[in-house]
Amino acid sequence: MFVHVVPQHVWRINLDTPEEAHQNLSFGAADRWWEQVDLTKLILASNKLQCLSEDVKLLPALTVLDVHDNQLTSLPSALGHLENLQKLDVSHNKLKTIPEELMQLTCLKSLLLHHNELSHLPDGFGQLVSLEELDLSNNHLTDIPTSFALLINLVRLNVAYNQLKNLPADISAMKSLRQLDCTKNYLETVPSQLASMASLEQLYLRKNKLRYLPEFPSCKLLKELHAGENQIEILNAENLKHLSSLSVLELRDNKIKSVPDEITVLQKLERLDLANNDISRLPYTMGNLPQLKFLALEGNPLRTIRRDLLQKGTQELLKYLRSKIQDDVTSPNEEPPVTAMTLPSESRINMHAITSLKLLEYSEKQAAVIPDEMFNAVRSYPVTTVNFSKNQLNETPARIVELKDSVCDVNLGFNKLSSISLELCMLHKLTHLDIRNNFLTSLPEEMEALTRLQIINLSFNRFKVFPSVLYHILTLETILLSNNQVGSIDPLQLQKMDKLGTLDLQNNDLLQVPPELGNCETLRTLLLEGNPFRIPRAAILAKGTAAVLEYLRSRIPT
Repeated sequence: MFVHVVPQHVWRINLDTPEEAHQNLSFGAADRWWEQVDLTKLILASNKLQCLSEDVKLLPALTVLDVHDNQLTSLPSALGHLENLQKLDVSHNKLKTIPEELMQLTCLKSLLLHHNELSHLPDGFGQLVSLEELDLSNNHLTDIPTSFALLINLVRLNVAYNQLKNLPADISAMKSLRQLDCTKNYLETVPSQLASMASLEQLYLRKNKLRYLPEFPSCKLLKELHAGENQIEILNAENLKHLSSLSVLELRDNKIKSVPDEITVLQKLERLDLANNDISRLPYTMGNLPQLKFLALEGNPLRTIRRDLLQKGTQELLKYLRSKIQDDVTSPNEEPPVTAMTLPSESRINMHAITSLKLLEYSEKQAAVIPDEMFNAVRSYPVTTVNFSKNQLNETPARIVELKDSVCDVNLGFNKLSSISLELCMLHKLTHLDIRNNFLTSLPEEMEALTRLQIINLSFNRFKVFPSVLYHILTLETILLSNNQVGSIDPLQLQKMDKLGTLDLQNNDLLQVPPELGNCETLRTLLLEGNPFRIPRAAILAKGTAAVLEYLRSRIPT
């Protein structure tokens, strides 16, 4: 049975003599319980209460009040009179605001407000000086009051699943804080002051918009750092060197290109999750991490480690890495000395990369053009990988066509390309093409000549329509088109792409998802979040690709 309203005699339990005392007047002093014991705990959870009476003030001895899972839209200001209250659970309601009077509860140790509709908090929040646990997750908060700095006894703070764009630097004053959960917000940076939180043991930053990890010089006790599903590109030695207690490092689904050799400073690391990044090689010294029990690397373009080895599990992989350490010492990755045979201009070109790694790299130089000496240095070496990312290129370097008989992997991401040149369409051995974060609005039909292309990354460009030439490149296995403005897709054309396993269309302008997309049987990963369509609903999207495809098939008109 659900209660919609709390009966009046509940509030008056300390005031009114119980019924049985009226009927039987022979109660001795020892038996008169209602005069000796005030009500200290009131549990009204999982009813259908729409309001709490101001009469709650008649229960001043309450230490625990639990009204979670009701339909409360507000709280009575009389709560401020419950000066002995230590735990207040009002989670899973429909609260839009919190009364200022709540800030008078200076004995409160646990305040649970998760799963409500709060968009702001009272400025006086810092008055709750005894607070040890505060859960504000799953609300609509866009900021946190700076007075949080006064919560010096707070041990656990959960602000996950809100709309926070930043954290106030003042929270670093919470000197008792051990667990901070900021999962699923809009954080682009973390205040550097966070690094001084010496008690912090668990930090959750998953599903934000971080481009780099903060440094943690004082977080000597940090045991768990979760920062998956961000946009982190670089993992520096500086990020790691102070984290001597770290046992869990979770960085999956980012854009990390490499793992620094200094990862070995994490001597207590037990779990390392680097799945779905852009890592092409691992430092062999990782094999020496003494406590590592779990290492996830799937979804990375690892060139030096065979796939079957990855599937054998962590211990086999570490054993392999350890076995390679000796080889690494005997063939150091140094550039050859400048000799009479080396052209002067080549001395600043990494010839070892060209000759041994078959890699032509000129990235992160902010260059408007690739210098001719880079191409001159290649001579007849069979370069397979080209990385010209993170420059200021307005057009594809024309001389890239000179590499057409060997190059398989081209990265032109993070430039200023507004079109793709015909030279690029002549690289007939190309299997991987990364042109994310440019200004592209279309692709030339001549790209159809790339008959070996398997993976193309076009995310963060300016496509308003799905590039039609892609429908004709039947070798494609992965199309990444997130964060564009694509308005529609042609499911019948996609069905012909029988190798297509991954299609990422997140954060586009799709107003509807054609039900026929459900017939694309080869799709293993279909990502559609962040589009304006209403159907399928978010709950269905959350169930994963197989469920979405099945749902779409069920909607095909018969």
